[in-house]
Amino acid sequence: MRIEAHYLIETPLEPEKVAAIMAGEQSSGTFVRVAGETDELRERAAAEVLSVEELEPVAQPSLASAYLERKGIAGPYRRAKVKIAFPTANIGANLPTLAATLAGNLYDLGEVTGLRLTDVALSEAYRARFERPRLGVDGTRRRLNVEDRPFFGTIIKPNVGMRASEIADLVGLLCEAGVDLIKDDEVCADPDHAPLAERVPVVMRKVRAYREASGRDVMVAFNITDETDAMRRHAELVEREGGACVMASLNWCGLSALQSLRRATPLALHGHRNGFGAFARHPALGIGFDAYQALYRLAGIDHLHVHGIGGKFSDSAEEVASAARRCLKPLAADAVDDADAVLPVFSSGQWAGTLPVTHRAVGSADFMFLAGGGILAHPDGPAAGVKGLRQAYEAIASGLSLGEAARDRPELRRALGFFGG
Repeated sequence: MRIEAHYLIETPLEPEKVAAIMAGEQSSGTFVRVAGETDELRERAAAEVLSVEELEPVAQPSLASAYLERKGIAGPYRRAKVKIAFPTANIGANLPTLAATLAGNLYDLGEVTGLRLTDVALSEAYRARFERPRLGVDGTRRRLNVEDRPFFGTIIKPNVGMRASEIADLVGLLCEAGVDLIKDDEVCADPDHAPLAERVPVVMRKVRAYREASGRDVMVAFNITDETDAMRRHAELVEREGGACVMASLNWCGLSALQSLRRATPLALHGHRNGFGAFARHPALGIGFDAYQALYRLAGIDHLHVHGIGGKFSDSAEEVASAARRCLKPLAADAVDDADAVLPVFSSGQWAGTLPVTHRAVGSADFMFLAGGGILAHPDGPAAGVKGLRQAYEAIASGLSLGEAARDRPELRRALGFFGG
């Protein structure tokens, strides 16, 4: 059983030679043969270069390398797609070591002036050794009783500064407005002015009251980002208070903490990828989304942010669309179903007018659409903001343009005039 890693590399050397160095560095080898490195050991534990596909070279290096400068080696800088297979026996069911094997020291190799982990392919047998979503797409639908449409949610604004009682009042207003999910901002976790120990009970009191009065549930994604033991305590508090979801900043908590949290709670884990640009924004460096999502899905998250189409971030529309579609595919290539799919979450400048292109990009209604200003700043109030979103989806499902649908839907018409104008 093996794990296949895909890379993009840039080097002034022979790409085949560099690929072999990569395979050795991340398995049984070093720069020279060492005592104890028998042929049998290499057969059992060495990584294998599966393919090297050379691309067009570039004149200038993406990154500097003192190693190449010392050796007086210059361009042209050759680029190649490389596939390497790693034995799973080297790694076991150890997620941090999997990440260290797939990436680890590779970014520091002197031979490369660019290196990006682009994808990870693994078998269902290996995937079964790790956590799965507790809710995922179908479980979130069952919990919120939402069928045949996207989930519509919003974010607590202002980002920080409100006291617990003020946040609870806003949550009560948003529940009445008709949202499915209310999310903390990534920079609001356990602040002095609204600590989770105080905030969770007063917020959930509002949610429970609304649930009992309306028969409809609302999911609150409490940001419990912290050290591991604290996150487990916070999740226990949310569960005791009848909550359904907690949120964590994936990149700053890390794979191990997310695994520990997944094992400790039945709640939905809402994965926020803030900081992902540091890993992925440069096209010749870091970790691409396909590889990134594989690692965090092995930790057992249920929802994963993918940014938004036409939003404030740097991603192209196709990058966002591809990320969303990847979340909904089985993680293992030989999976028999899509039971481990995670719910893609769109945010960043979203409103009724960006819903049609989002729906086309995903190809289904299996996504969460978070509109902060798109709901809270609607000229007729948050309830009209939510209603306008639902009207926009009704138009999509009926094959109407938003302009056509807005003629007899005042909330959608006002949204198009206000945000679109």
